[in-house]
Amino acid sequence: MTPTTLELLAPARNADIAADAILCGADAVYIGALAFGARSAAGNSVADIARVADMAHKFCARVYVTMNTILYDSELKAAEQLARELYDAGADALIVQDMAYLRMDLPPIALHASTQCDTRTAARAALLEKAGFSQIVLARELTLDEIRAVRAATTVPLEAFVHGALCVSYSGDCQAGYMAMGRSANRGECPQMCRLPYRLCDSSGRDLAPERHYLSLRDMQRLDQLGRMADAGISSFKIEGRLKDAAYVRSTVAAYSDALDRVAAASAGKYVRASRGRADAGFTPDLAKVFNRGYTTYFLDTPRREPGQIASLASPKSIGEPIGRVTAAARRRITVRTAAELHNGDGLGYFDKDGRFNGFRVNRAEGNTVLTASDTDIRPGTMLYRNADKAYGDAADRARPTRTIAVDMTLRAVTHGRIALEASDERGNRVELCSAADIQAADTPQADARRRTLERLGNTIYRLRTLNDTLGDGTFIAASALTALRRDTTAALDAAQRARYAYDRRRPCALTPTDMAGIVTTYHDNVANAMAAELYAAAGATVRQKAAESERPDGEMRVMTTRYCLRRELGACLRTPDGKKLPEPLYLCAQGLRYRLHFDCAACEMHVLRQK
Repeated sequence: MTPTTLELLAPARNADIAADAILCGADAVYIGALAFGARSAAGNSVADIARVADMAHKFCARVYVTMNTILYDSELKAAEQLARELYDAGADALIVQDMAYLRMDLPPIALHASTQCDTRTAARAALLEKAGFSQIVLARELTLDEIRAVRAATTVPLEAFVHGALCVSYSGDCQAGYMAMGRSANRGECPQMCRLPYRLCDSSGRDLAPERHYLSLRDMQRLDQLGRMADAGISSFKIEGRLKDAAYVRSTVAAYSDALDRVAAASAGKYVRASRGRADAGFTPDLAKVFNRGYTTYFLDTPRREPGQIASLASPKSIGEPIGRVTAAARRRITVRTAAELHNGDGLGYFDKDGRFNGFRVNRAEGNTVLTASDTDIRPGTMLYRNADKAYGDAADRARPTRTIAVDMTLRAVTHGRIALEASDERGNRVELCSAADIQAADTPQADARRRTLERLGNTIYRLRTLNDTLGDGTFIAASALTALRRDTTAALDAAQRARYAYDRRRPCALTPTDMAGIVTTYHDNVANAMAAELYAAAGATVRQKAAESERPDGEMRVMTTRYCLRRELGACLRTPDGKKLPEPLYLCAQGLRYRLHFDCAACEMHVLRQK
């Protein structure tokens, strides 16, 4: 049985963070170019991406470039040119949303279907595979059973998020930001409407509940679910966070890499990691100490969660770990009952009497007492949270992650006063080099000295695993000759890896004129250019409506569809008698905004509709 490769896919805001992710154990990174990425604040030059690819490929790790915005007609040529440059730079795949890429004149670079493609059904995934996508990321909302159904309908690798921020709407089907502020999530400019505070109102505008962050979800954390997800058909495990800092990426990658190693080790050969090398993050990761809004496994087991398990209603910020209650507070001096060790520079927070989360930096810590730089209104009895652990952050920042490739060497003598060094590595490379050497009889044992010389690989990515030294203890060879041969041999391994590195190539588009028969496009399909429209039409679809960014709809409009149900979260599910706790219809209101909530109980989904 051929084992299934498991890929840990890490985010990278820039080239340095990408390198950190690889060294900490990522099998692949996804990184934005200077244009057309769904995180406009995380762009990188082609030269930087080439540098990342060169480094990653040494460990058989891959580099995926996000070009997952929808495109306007005026951008098609520029996008095509950028794709060519990224191919030349060594990128392994482009992560895209716009179907125009399927009709562009591109080099044979693999295309991955972005989360913005909104793949939530087996039929959708099968269509994307037939269209030519080499890897498909599934909607975050899918259960294990739904993942199994997609796996049964497809053959390409399936990707799923396992950690990080959650969009309340199905990704790729959120028009809230564009309709309210002209900032489109499909164009890399999401203003995060879901993180705003709203009032919950009835049809007359009467408040039914206090102002809270009713659409703000917790962060995903599936560290203990990787094996179950792999068994369901996921082979690429994705960490969210292309805007996050190095400490976050180092921490999450190290934690998930270790967990994925355990899954592979326990699988009796069913699973192996996709890349090579032994990674050492240089510190002990702790997911409780990185940015999070509280954790949830989301809908992995069921499309219906119990109340209070999905949303972060109190605040969209990283609240952190509860550390204890305040026993005394006087202006800038706060004493807390806690077993935690507090540090100068810690970030602490609390909820005030109005339910708002406030934070402050510890100016000085004296045991269980902290001194702040400014006055606070905190009261005795208030729970304190730590959302920035200075000691942990410093440890993560100071760490020097390393990753090494295991090498087995054989040293022997050959004819005419020469020696040969053969080296084979865990990537499957094998080289052998010969060198002239002054071979002499030795007065003292020499095997240990030769080993010390050959294992001095600290300025390379290699580590000596085994050495078969056939020269014998009684043979002397100058250390300088061995050092030169060792350097030439590792350089030859580098060259062999570059020559043998295997790229995943573009799959052909096999759509027929009937594959999309019956599909009538709406603004939810995000068709924003003529090339994408041509692809839909050629496959039998009727292109009736373009993306909201191209043809702004009028009147009441569905701007979010979500499996998260506010009624269920508040304990007022319409499927239960508790549904009477809240009247129908319900509205979310904020200054200048009014959304009607429609509850599709048959599909167990909530629709957020913008009012005219």
